[in-house]
Amino acid sequence: MDSKGQITIDYLISITIFLFTVIFVFNYTSGIFAPFNSNSDEITLIADRTATALVEKILSEGDETVPNLVTMTKADIFFTELGTNYTDTTSYLGLSGSYVSYDFNVTLQNGTGLINMAGKPIPSRVNVGQTKRIVLIKDDTGNTEVAIMSFRVW
Repeated sequence: MDSKGQITIDYLISITIFLFTVIFVFNYTSGIFAPFNSNSDEITLIADRTATALVEKILSEGDETVPNLVTMTKADIFFTELGTNYTDTTSYLGLSGSYVSYDFNVTLQNGTGLINMAGKPIPSRVNVGQTKRIVLIKDDTGNTEVAIMSFRVW
């Protein structure tokens, strides 16, 4: 006669509790080793916010039925302004403040090559947040062309 008193249900419950404990410990300890001051998500969100403000509001033609429609005239003015008056432009975009300031670079390219580029050069070994937007560029004659705008913040 067996005197242990353990049945299948007791065994399944104990194994289940043990596995939940092991999973909890692994999840908890993996969070301990993550870096505490990682700001890559923050920088990527700032790049995305800046890209949204530029593509959908500042450089937009204003036609809400066509998303990401950028006027080439406004884009040229923006690239010139960013190249000549970098500090005021980044301040207008909300990238510089009294507590922290970010550097900014924008490139516009189509299928054949680079159309325009402005901002500071991207340094090496720096955490860079990047967002790319596919846009339609409308020139003065009304012709449109597909291009990619890359926004980099560090």
